[in-house]
Parts: sequence; C-alpha cells; structure tokens
Amino acid sequence: MGKRRGERELLRSLSKRQKKHLREFGEEHPFYDKVSGRPEATQTCELSENSDKSSAESDSETEVEQVSVYHKLLATLKTSPESESEEEEDESESEETGESETETDSEGSQETGEVDGGEEDKNDVPEKEEATDTAEQTRGQEQADDADASCDPSHGVIGEFTDVKHESEFSLETNFMEEESGDCNADRRDSNSSQAFSKDPFKQHMDKELEEKEVEKMSTLPKTSSQSQWPRLGQLTFSSTLEKHKTLKADKEVDMKQLYLHKPLESTWPKVNKQFLSSVNKASDPSFSPLQRELFCIMNTYRDLFYPERNALTNGEEIRHVYCLHALNHVLKANAQVLSHNAKRRDQKPGADNDDYRDQGLTRPKVTCTWARAFPHPFVLPGSHLLWPDRRQHPVLMIVPFRECALRIVHIFISLLEVNDKKKIDVSNKKRFKGEFGFDPEEKPPNLKRPEDYEAVFAGNIDDHFRIGVAILQKSMRLYAPFYSSDIIIASPLGMRTVIGAEGEKKRDFDFLSSIEILIIDQADIYLMQNWEHVLHLMKHINLLPLDSHGVDFSRVRMLNLNNWSKYYRQTLLFSALQDPQINSVFNKHCFNYVGQVAVRNVPLSGSISHVVVQLPHVFRRLEAENSIAVIDARFRFFIDKVLPEYRDAIMSHTLIYVPSYFDYVRLRNYFKKEDLNFTHICEYTKKAGVCRARRFFLKGEKQFLLFTERFHFYKRYTIKGIRNLIFYELPTYSHFYSEICNMMKAMDSGVDATWTCTVLYSNTLSDKKGRMSFKKAGVGEYLLYRTALVY
Repeated sequence: MGKRRGERELLRSLSKRQKKHLREFGEEHPFYDKVSGRPEATQTCELSENSDKSSAESDSETEVEQVSVYHKLLATLKTSPESESEEEEDESESEETGESETETDSEGSQETGEVDGGEEDKNDVPEKEEATDTAEQTRGQEQADDADASCDPSHGVIGEFTDVKHESEFSLETNFMEEESGDCNADRRDSNSSQAFSKDPFKQHMDKELEEKEVEKMSTLPKTSSQSQWPRLGQLTFSSTLEKHKTLKADKEVDMKQLYLHKPLESTWPKVNKQFLSSVNKASDPSFSPLQRELFCIMNTYRDLFYPERNALTNGEEIRHVYCLHALNHVLKANAQVLSHNAKRRDQKPGADNDDYRDQGLTRPKVTCTWARAFPHPFVLPGSHLLWPDRRQHPVLMIVPFRECALRIVHIFISLLEVNDKKKIDVSNKKRFKGEFGFDPEEKPPNLKRPEDYEAVFAGNIDDHFRIGVAILQKSMRLYAPFYSSDIIIASPLGMRTVIGAEGEKKRDFDFLSSIEILIIDQADIYLMQNWEHVLHLMKHINLLPLDSHGVDFSRVRMLNLNNWSKYYRQTLLFSALQDPQINSVFNKHCFNYVGQVAVRNVPLSGSISHVVVQLPHVFRRLEAENSIAVIDARFRFFIDKVLPEYRDAIMSHTLIYVPSYFDYVRLRNYFKKEDLNFTHICEYTKKAGVCRARRFFLKGEKQFLLFTERFHFYKRYTIKGIRNLIFYELPTYSHFYSEICNMMKAMDSGVDATWTCTVLYSNTLSDKKGRMSFKKAGVGEYLLYRTALVY
C-alpha cells in the first residue's frame, strides 16, 4: 500500500506535458526516468478471444498502421462488457498503466488513449467507481442542459425546433450492428443474387442512370399525354416527355409480396388500415380499400400524382394513411441500403473505392459531438471531436396545413413501426411533441356550431407555423431531429418559409432541400386560403445545389446529385379538394419526374347551385378580357361601370359583395372610400369587435354595402343576416361556398322574397375559372356545374 501511495504522489507531481506523454505511451518520458541497476521484469500482454482484429488483418506493423482510427472505433464498439472484463483479467500484469489511468480520471481528465486497462486492487475499487459515477453524472448533466437548451425559445429558431440530445443514439454506425443486422444481411444476399436488375420499384427508380440527351429532352420538348379510365379514380391523364411506358392498369387484387413493402410494414399495415375496410372489401383485398389500392399502385411506381378529390369528411384519412405507408416504405428501404453498403465498406480493404456504394445525396451533414459526452471510449483523447457519420440523406418532405395533421402523421408512423402491442418502439421527445402539437378539447367553445366540413378541416391544433424533423429506425423514432439528420420533415408552408428566408437575409438555409426524394403536399387547397406564395417560394428552392458541402463524403454521393439532376428523380404527390389553376400550375411547371405524371381529371356530375334552397334569380354576367393578366383590371372596370350603378339606389340596400381575392377586396374598399359610399367591410384581419359592429350595421340597414372576403368565410363561417342582394365579384374557390352564401338569405317579411337578387361575374378567360361554369340539363331545368379549368 505504501508503494502505491508513493506512486500516486509521484503522479500528482508530474506536469501536464508528462501526464500527456504517460497517457499516450504508457510510460514516462526517458528524460525523467530514474536509472535503476536492477532490470525490470518482462511484461506479457495476451489478446482476448473476442478481439475484433484477426491475425490475418494484422500480420505486419505496416498493415496495422494503415487501419484508420475510425475503423478502430467501430471495431471496439462491438466489444461486449464480458469481453472487456476478460481483457482486464488477462492483462493483470499491467497494473502500473491502469493505476495511472485511474489517477488521471480522478484528476478530472476524460478518457485516455490506452486500450488495455489493468485490474485494480480491491482497496482502489471505490475510488474508481466514484470517479466513474462522477463522470457519468457530468455527462448526464451536460446532456440535460443540451435538451433544455433545445427546448428554450430564447436560443433562436434552430433551438426551438430541433433536439440534439439523442444525436448519437440515432447514428448509423451504432445501430446497424445490433438492430439492423438482419436487414443488412438480407440486402447483402439480395445484392449478391444472380438477378441483374431488381424488380423493386425503389431500386428501379433510384438506380436508373439518365443520359444527358434524356435530360435535355425533358427540359426542351413538350410532354406527351394519354388517358385511361380506372374503376375508382376515374379519368386519368398520363404525361411524360421520355419514351412512353407501358399502360398502367389498376389491379383488382393486390399481392403484398408484389408491392415490395419493407419487412415490418407487411404485417403492420393490415392492422393499421382495417378501419377503412368494409366487410365486402375484406374478402377480396384485406389490406387496401379500393381508393387506396389504386392510389398506392401509382405511388409505388414513383410517378408524380395529382389527386384533386380529397375530402376531409369522406376519404381524407384514407389518403393520409396510404401516403404515410409509401413514405415510410421509402425511408426504410433507403436506410437499409445505406446500412448494407456501410457493412460492405467496413469489410473491404482500406483505400479501396467502389462506385457501387453511391447511395446518398449532397446534404449528408457533418455532425460533430464531444465523444466523451456521447460514449466514454478510450480511443478518443480528452476534448477531441469525432466526425460522426449521419445516415439521413433520403429525406421525405411532407407539407401539411396544421399541427393536428402532423400529429396524426406521426401517430400513423408509430403504428406502422410497432409490430405488436407488446413491442413498443422507443419515441424520443414524445411528451414534448404531444404538448406542442396536441389539443385540449376544453379550449373549444361548447356552443360553436359549424358545418361538418368545417369541423373536419379545423379539428385539433390549427396552428399553421411549425416544422419538425423525424428520424426513423425500425425499433425507435426520434422527434425534433435536426433537418440535416432527419429522414422525414413535416412542416407547414409558413414554417418552411421562415427557414428558407428571402434573398438578402443573413439567417436563411435551404440546403437541406437539395436531396428531397419524395415531396408530399396534402390539402393544397387550404394553402390558397393561407398564402400561396409560400408554396411557390418552397418549390423554387427545392432540389437546388447546396451552397455548402456540409461535410459530405463525395464517394457516396449519387451521380444524379452531382449532376444536379435531383429534380428529375423527385416524386411529387399532390392532394387537393379541388382543381384550381394555381395548383395545376405547380403540378405542371414544378414536377420533372422522368417517369412521368398522373393526374385525375374527372368532370363533376352535380353542381353547387343545386344545393341552393332559397328561391332567387341567378344572373351570370360575362366580361371580356384579352388574357388572364388583363382580366383583373377588366373585372374592376366592368364592376364599377356596369354593375355598381344598378345598386346605388336606396331600394337596393342590404347588398353583400363576395370577394375571393384579398387584393381585389383592398382595391374595392379604397374605391368605396374615395366615392364616399355607405358601406362596411369584413376581412380575415378584422378584429372581433369590428366584425360584430359591421354585422350589426348591415343587419339594421345603416350600411348599404358589405364587402366580404372569402378567406374570412373560410376561417369563420359566420352567418351574415339581412342579405337581400348578393354580388359574387368572382366565382368562389370552393364550389359549396356558393350555395352556403345564397342560403344565408332569410325573408324579413312575406313581401321580401321577390326583391332578392344574385349576380355573378365571370370572364371569358380560362384562367379566370371559366371552366368552373357549364350548364347541364337535369330533370326540371338547368343548373350550374362547377369545375376548374385545366390551364397552363
């Protein structure tokens, strides 16, 4: 004991330089050696049986030196605690080195560079345990501080939406050896099979190498289109610039094996989707409803898809489930491919390059973390940083309007990953997610009565400013992952706009959008009511070359990304409740998938005017314009010159003017003020007191005109009383708004019915929604048939 105390006192007396040399080489510098006449005994070091290195890999010192420190780290990560204890017992002769390591740990330093630790004396065990506990407490406190910092809004936008606490837990290299080993082996067997080309749609789509002639053809030549009739979807339009593909037909029955779903999804999908299956459908197809079967048949071919018949009341959840299945299937396949390639690269000789392992995009980030905080490992020196390889390079971007939509999507992901009720997946930051994206039913007013479609759209948390990254493994899910470490990004258009920023702003970032492979835009019609410019701004910044390399390993980047051809491989899924010229423009101008596009183009068989229960004359007045740009001024001149003079008389009081566009509303409001007309106005920005005051003035007849915006009606659905004359400055965006506004008319007395009027303005241009109007015979008379023009 006296000898050990003396050695400890000697170690305390060493300088920092001497301690550093002792940690690196296991001995003091020769300059400080004490010459002794007695030769020291030879020490023998035996390797454990579980050592990762074989004798074949370390035949010479030169071969050992070629192995990088990174490979040594990976090798030692697989060492189990039992093997570590065996090494300590076998190497008990190196007590001196072990004591020096323990002493440096108690001095406050982090892990040393020595691998072989000696067995401690029984009296020294409490000291070692105490030092270890202190280090673990310090690491835990630091991680807790990081978690608190990520949740603290004072740390800025990045800290508000990201979490770095579980960064290392979701790293590729620390998970594939345990959880993903089965998938890697399966992929390895598949890749070594005799098949020249896999039939998996994912591999067929991503492994195809385009030629420069094909890319030039897609950017210059127009698309050729063909039509097909499907049982459930109806009239489909297939368009493509490249050679025509085989006609895609709807499958009456679906074989789960032919869909090439990833392993856990084959068993979990029928359980998750059973709520949408009818008793008749279960007998023929126990996995998909008729609508889901045809939608997934198109999605699984990686074609772009536009479905404009989404209804929040009827098929909204069906569609949400099927695109979540497709997105999760894509992510699991992509991650399994990277895991398999990483395993092969680990086994190959250092310095050997292989282009077959290109499986990543350009925004594979450099994630640096203090190693002692993440994993206490002796290979990394104190204060050093590790270039931790992150495997999130196949992001799926999902654009949804409200937080409630993001909440439901995450719940679907969790259900699809949980094989059974006993094996729950580990979801990090779940409590925080429920708090920020959940909704308290008590916050809703108890006596609020709204239409069913309104209740379906505005259910739950309707905050429209959010974004969240999701990292997925088969047995765990990480919420609030940084965008550069995420598999899936769920965001609203406003949430993406605040991150992308505008030109000239200092804090802006859109490099994470460069490698987007699947873009899902759900409920696109709602963005027309929010701010469509945010969607256009997003589409302009997607799949661009990144401004920074972000620590990417260019030997793993696909050639399509290096050639800036990512947009030709991106699949876009667009779902909307209606066909609108602006939505059609995005699908036709911003979707470049080389496989082609599929759009549902069904003509409605019933019109909104048939739901008007109030008997009143409908007058449709047509205005002429040269083009879609000139129609804005032409409509304004037509209104103030020909329509408004007819309603200036006092007898035409209680006139409501329905204005879909906010810009037209501002123009009319300014004109009414200039002409000193007796009017009031309500828009989406009017405060509650102003709304109540305007409604009261209009009802009592104190104000002759009421300017009323479509977005206010979309968000509030108030019933405006006292309407006698109705003017539609433009056709409503939603067809059912026409009947809702007309049905607001109530007879004040028995003699008022004959004085009701309804005037609708429309133009001759297609972009002005001329296609929304057509007349069709139906029994007693004719009714207005709403449909959207197929423009651009």
